[in-house]
Amino acid sequence: MSRVGSKPIEIPAGVEVQIKENGVAVKGPKGELERKLHDEVRVRQEDGKLIFEVSENPTKTERSLWGLERSLVANLLEGVTNGFERRLQIEGVGYRAVVEDGGDLVMQLGFSHPVKLTPPDGVQVAVEKSTVVVSGIDKQKVTGFAAEIRRVKPPEPYKGKGIRYEGEIVRRKLGKRAAGAA
Repeated sequence: MSRVGSKPIEIPAGVEVQIKENGVAVKGPKGELERKLHDEVRVRQEDGKLIFEVSENPTKTERSLWGLERSLVANLLEGVTNGFERRLQIEGVGYRAVVEDGGDLVMQLGFSHPVKLTPPDGVQVAVEKSTVVVSGIDKQKVTGFAAEIRRVKPPEPYKGKGIRYEGEIVRRKLGKRAAGAA
């Protein structure tokens, strides 16, 4: 059983935390974020730390929400101080991506047409050679948009062509000829 909810969160220097009746607002050097908390979870600020609480005898649902809300607020604090970044590699002959003036990502991935994706508010996209860099302060938006990009052309197991996360290992399969010869 996880005890994530019981760990207090240290508030970094330069970050302001405002506790509202139904949520938390965080303001830091990179921007501002806000999160509405579940009714079962309460938060209080004490000695530069955020402490999350549930009822005295919590149910299974309350315990799981306790850890979830703590993790999500920790992501808010991390986002306004450092930000988040996901890097995707494009592999394949003739596969390429470019960012248009409006901020849209346009990719040539072997389809009969270019694929155009518009990032959500607060998410920036950049292209470095064959790597797409998705960055922003909201972790859910950054990782969600990165997953949307990867979903367009996931890596295939025979030649390894497609879009993959940086550092992702794609298990390669043998072709039909190699498998029959063995």
